[in-house]
Amino acid sequence: MGSRCDDSSASFVKNPTIKFTKLFINGEFVDSVSGKTFETIDPRTREVTARIAEGDKEDVELAVKAARQAFDHGPWPRLPGSERGRIMMKFADLLEENAEELAALDTIDCGKLFSVGKAMDIPYAANTLRYYAGAADKVHGEVLKMSRELHGYTLLEPIGVVGHIIPWNHPIFLFFMKVSPTLAAGCTMVVKPAEQTPLSALYYAHLAKLAGIPEGVLNVITGFGPTAGAAISSHMDIDAVSFTGSTEIGRKVMQAAAESNLKVVSLELGGKSPLLIFDDADVDMAAQLAIFGIMFNKGEACVASSRVYVQEGIYDEFVKKLVEKAKAWVVGDPFDPKAQQGPQVDLKQFEKILSYIEHGKREGATLLTGGKPVADQKGYYIEPTIFADVKEEMLIAKDEIFGPVMALAKFKTIEEGIKRANSTRYGLAAGIVTKDLNVANTVSRSVRAGTIWINCYFALDIDCPFGGYKMSGFGKDFGLEALHKYLQVKSVVTPLYNTPWL
Repeated sequence: MGSRCDDSSASFVKNPTIKFTKLFINGEFVDSVSGKTFETIDPRTREVTARIAEGDKEDVELAVKAARQAFDHGPWPRLPGSERGRIMMKFADLLEENAEELAALDTIDCGKLFSVGKAMDIPYAANTLRYYAGAADKVHGEVLKMSRELHGYTLLEPIGVVGHIIPWNHPIFLFFMKVSPTLAAGCTMVVKPAEQTPLSALYYAHLAKLAGIPEGVLNVITGFGPTAGAAISSHMDIDAVSFTGSTEIGRKVMQAAAESNLKVVSLELGGKSPLLIFDDADVDMAAQLAIFGIMFNKGEACVASSRVYVQEGIYDEFVKKLVEKAKAWVVGDPFDPKAQQGPQVDLKQFEKILSYIEHGKREGATLLTGGKPVADQKGYYIEPTIFADVKEEMLIAKDEIFGPVMALAKFKTIEEGIKRANSTRYGLAAGIVTKDLNVANTVSRSVRAGTIWINCYFALDIDCPFGGYKMSGFGKDFGLEALHKYLQVKSVVTPLYNTPWL
């Protein structure tokens, strides 16, 4: 292992004051109807950070009523798009003004690197708001060239009340990926952050109010999936639901939507993304992409390059560089600017990752480095772990581990590489490392995944639609396609009489 902080509890930054712990409904912070609360735990220390209001079905009911009132009778959907955009711009400014505090909240809630949150996540979230703020006054239908004596045109209208269910791995990034286009479209919403990461979402609700977003437009219900999340998915007065998380829960969301009011569903689910590295690749660059692709955010990323396939001509050299980089990877207090990897989000995830590591050992994969908790750490820290000689039938090759665990294998031909890349039920992302344009073109068109990165990884951009194939879900985030998820197309037709032309 590389250098590490001796004690994850010896923080490099003063812990933020927890200001918001209640539900946010109709523009106000309120206790849950039941009065129940739950603990949120600091993964660096395993100690309780705060007690948070536990929302359930009754609270979702109140939030939906507020959102419905705001949609049916409130100003937000009826404002000119330019005015919605102006308020969203103010919201973005407030994010940046509070960047340090917001980044610190996610550090103590889910172990994210403070430096990354402050320098990347918050600015990216603010720019996402600004992108969709700029689109809010550009929602246009079409005039249709009809085949009969009819005048036709389309209107794009906000879909209504939207339910957003957000995971714990990127609380900032995913909150604004969903909320921003919904606001721009003129919808109202109920947001349920993950129970592991409620703190920053409640702070965003406070900033939304300061920015001038009217009451009832943005409601935040903290609580658990089987209660609050299920109530959102099955609610008869929610018009659309957007879920990011596991395929298992995605099925339940879709089933609940079908059995209730057939609400529109968008799912961004699991991934087991392949990274294909060809013989002509720059080995050092490829090794850096591979280590970053799986270790970034401690492997808690849906698009993590968890399966790495290396052509046999450079395999041995690649493995040597890869192991060197893994051993130099700095695991420690996420407030430490030198740290490259913080703790896993909670005890459940920590134990799940370690159990998969044991599966890998039992199934005969070769453990090259890592494979155990970081010594002398109180928090949920796991060493960067690399398995070689991984076969497709092994659990570590099939299942989404969501941790710093790489499954490595070699291949001979392009055809074999494509086949192995596609040997998964998932299809969220994939990476290709090659200097050959023909190889890049062939492989990028052959791999069944929603995003293909060539000679880069994690190259996400607000303007680039993001979403999966196969059991990684459907529906796109980012780009104008995300905005259109929250808009209905209405066709309007009227007869033409004595017109000189159709």
